[in-house]
Amino acid sequence: MAKIMAIDYGIKRTGIAVTDDMQIIASGLTTVDTPKLFSFLTEYLKKEKVEAILVGDPKQMNGMPSESAEMINTFVEKLRNEVNEIEIVRVDERFTSKLAFQSLIQGGAKKKQRQDKGLIDEISATILLQDYLSQKK
Repeated sequence: MAKIMAIDYGIKRTGIAVTDDMQIIASGLTTVDTPKLFSFLTEYLKKEKVEAILVGDPKQMNGMPSESAEMINTFVEKLRNEVNEIEIVRVDERFTSKLAFQSLIQGGAKKKQRQDKGLIDEISATILLQDYLSQKK
């Protein structure tokens, strides 16, 4: 089996999470400055076998696309062109940032850690991925 990757795409930063090779556990990988994302992905995909990449699909509470949806759709199209042999899966990302922040509080993270937006992006990607794995079973 190969890994599954999740991307929480943002204008400034992008959180990334991956599974183990058996696709059992989702773990935060890193947060990348978005302008460097494609070079990071190129290098990572040379070293690791990834069968699918999840990308958050931002929606409003009523199910309509959020204001960042167009930017993320553009990213997804470029990603499809770059990694056409890997399946791209869109997943609902509503509440992931709030859940990530909440998990930091419950985990006893200090205020400085809770203010680390990069960490929140990475945890958000991990939540996306873990939810996907849970639904897949």
